[in-house]
Amino acid sequence: MKKEKHFNLLNTPHNISELPERFTYPFDYDVHPVCQLAVEELQNYLATQKDWIHNFGLDPEMKGPIIGKMFGVMVVKNINGELGYLAAFSGKLAGGNIHTRFVPPVFDALEEGSFLNIGMAELTQMGEKIKSLKGIAREEEIDKLKEIRKSHSQSLQNTLFDHYNFLNTHGVQKNIREIFSHNLNSNPPAGAGECATPKLLQYAFQNQMKPIAMAEFWWGQSPKSDQWKHGEFYPACDEKCRPILGHMLDGILIEDEPR
Repeated sequence: MKKEKHFNLLNTPHNISELPERFTYPFDYDVHPVCQLAVEELQNYLATQKDWIHNFGLDPEMKGPIIGKMFGVMVVKNINGELGYLAAFSGKLAGGNIHTRFVPPVFDALEEGSFLNIGMAELTQMGEKIKSLKGIAREEEIDKLKEIRKSHSQSLQNTLFDHYNFLNTHGVQKNIREIFSHNLNSNPPAGAGECATPKLLQYAFQNQMKPIAMAEFWWGQSPKSDQWKHGEFYPACDEKCRPILGHMLDGILIEDEPR
């Protein structure tokens, strides 16, 4: 049998015989023992891997910017009924979106030659032009160029959002702008759709896998505050994830929200 990409088999011990009957309520949860097994396996990989280099701030000898990261695991059953787990990270890891151990992003905007890379290069050029004009006090030209840059940035962001389409268990696909317009009557915030849990659900639905349980944990130093602590579990975020997951989890039995 061909090994499924990104699907990691789980060998559960005898004391973990029961799987949860309902999927994890992602905004407030206790980690199920079977999910804890997946977390421990992934954390062991993170602590020992040599596949890529990323400074989490855990090795005092490593140089470069310290960037802690949120990771997620999702226990699933594949189309053959085998129990395993998927893994994902929030945003980018080691400067990229694609790594063998992890599911891919919903949309890979960092692909070489992508419209985003080209557009960002154009924004950088505009910024450099504005900086050069400031040296010779060309205020009217600077203001005009700033407006052009702002319009270009907004257009680029909208084009990016056009590529973020999320599935649910019914196979219904919705664009991220439709999701946020319907739920909050607003545009999506920057980075929406890049968190771990939406990536995990998207890959599960694309590959006919049944979600069983999930958990997210922080790995590394927390940026500028103690908001996140290394190795501890956290719920999916409200601002970016709640509207998306409201669509993606439609039709799945979920644990009751704790009171």
